[in-house]
Amino acid sequence: MDSLPIDNKAAGSPESTTNKTLETGASLVQSFAPIQRICAHLNAFHAYAHDPSRSIETNHYCAHLNDEVRQCILYDSPHANARVLGIEYMITPRLFGTLAPDEQKLWHSHVFEVKSGMLVMPKPGPVPDAVWEVAENKEMEQVVLLYGKVYHLWQVDRGDVLPLGEPQLMTSFTGEGQMRGFEEKVGERDARLGTDWRRKKEVREEIEELRVEGNADLTWTE
Repeated sequence: MDSLPIDNKAAGSPESTTNKTLETGASLVQSFAPIQRICAHLNAFHAYAHDPSRSIETNHYCAHLNDEVRQCILYDSPHANARVLGIEYMITPRLFGTLAPDEQKLWHSHVFEVKSGMLVMPKPGPVPDAVWEVAENKEMEQVVLLYGKVYHLWQVDRGDVLPLGEPQLMTSFTGEGQMRGFEEKVGERDARLGTDWRRKKEVREEIEELRVEGNADLTWTE
């Protein structure tokens, strides 16, 4: 992993020594139980539902609420000073089927993200590649069967230094040719994270796909 960026491009003065000290002290005595539930770091690209020509790399830190619901905090990088971009919820097809048609329009599938190799689970340095590939594929076998609902609060891709405007509904890419500069963008990400979307696409060929139903993925079907 590359070193911590000096500037996270957020408006405001650098963090003071006083705040750093208070932060360290609080971390020693307070409970961060919800955050400690996070069990997976996923990296992929989201598209703006109102303008799918815009895409942004997003780091997901996800926890299970139960066997059918996940919730993820989204960041613009995997570094300690990363900005929170938004949130994503993931649910099973059974729960998706209980949603009203207008609500289903807000949800997307993860099939293309998984099968194309775009969605990855960045590997910790000391874990052997072969071991991690097995673990990652197990995770992908679950994610590929889930529907997601995403809102971004901070449009860092346009240079905003604060979270401006209303929350933006996001979606995933669902097919070839939808993401502009796919190979360049995903390739640059792979170079930083030490991943390879082509290899992942190959080893995920046999992963069972979700049969997308209802009004999911409406950005690409309207």
